Amino acid sequence: MLDHHLQTKLIALCHLLVDQHQARVLIPAYASSSGYWFGGGNMVAGKNGDLYLVGRYRNSGDSRTGLAAGSRGLELAIFRSCDNGANFEKVVSLGKEDLGVAGCNVLSIEGTALRFNGDKVELYVSTEKESVGYPSGFENFLKPGTGVWSIDRLTASSVEGLASASVKPVLASNDPATIHVKDPFLYESDDRAWLFFCSHPFSWTCSNTGYIELDSPTDMIASNRTDPVFDFFPRGNVWDVAMSRGTCLIDVPAVGAFSNQNIQLLFYDGGECVRDHTQHAESVARPRGHSCEELGGAAWSVEKNWNQLRRLSKNAPLFVSPHGTGCSRYVDVLSRPEGMHVTWQQSQPDTSQPLVYHFVPRATIESTLS
Repeated sequence: MLDHHLQTKLIALCHLLVDQHQARVLIPAYASSSGYWFGGGNMVAGKNGDLYLVGRYRNSGDSRTGLAAGSRGLELAIFRSCDNGANFEKVVSLGKEDLGVAGCNVLSIEGTALRFNGDKVELYVSTEKESVGYPSGFENFLKPGTGVWSIDRLTASSVEGLASASVKPVLASNDPATIHVKDPFLYESDDRAWLFFCSHPFSWTCSNTGYIELDSPTDMIASNRTDPVFDFFPRGNVWDVAMSRGTCLIDVPAVGAFSNQNIQLLFYDGGECVRDHTQHAESVARPRGHSCEELGGAAWSVEKNWNQLRRLSKNAPLFVSPHGTGCSRYVDVLSRPEGMHVTWQQSQPDTSQPLVYHFVPRATIESTLS
């Protein structure tokens, strides 16, 4: 158990990394309007030190209303930086027509994750697919024009090769309580690896975080892996009572006050409700977080004990954009010797959500944890 002093330092680290005022727009959305964004992915370092960034462009449209409304998640894109994050150029673009599998067309692209694995590059992508259907007894709950979310993987010998790689299923669910599976991210440590993901019930009334431990960090879809754990991180009691969707896990540097600690930090998105609710005219006005406009929080664990995560953001979110709706979500942190590269989706005055970026030098991080 971490005492109040150490938890306060973790909160300081969170705000140092996800600095709403120091961040700069890295990848703008395709339009400066509500419902448009880029993000929901991660940043990784290639063998030669180049940085690669993956995410998906989303245009206006709402899968909850059905009837295939709007273009929604229309493009998965990978960018490369050869100057340590100063500039990025697009090197791969995949559309919905490129990501269908087993005869199921894609209605929308959601969260993604990129990984260098030995001499291979792996791309995990979650998509909403039609022609899947709900399980027996729940068929009528699937609205016309909507689909079911699941996670697939593409593998190639280079990042550019992913553009023509085949799509292979990785994780899906037929349980009405966890029928929609999406937003993958990876955590690796020594000889162990985990795939984390978000799940939704058939009714789309909440967001939850699950994980599956993978057999080997070099074989991400081995046939004898363990079953997924869907309920290890219960939703919160206040601002995150409806949604608790993990987006990134990092090891807290073992320096300063944490020199004898083995602590992991989970960043997650939360919200009070699925749909936005009108606030009382005389109450305290505040962002409440709802679907597509979540706020950000964090939790910690000791020695990778995922089933005993403890929140740093119990009564209020840690991350709220100073602009637009306050939305601040999909935090990703890449830890490198020189420091930490941090990205997230941040609401703007025009209510679009571009991907913003902040770099924190290693010396500054260590000073904060001293």
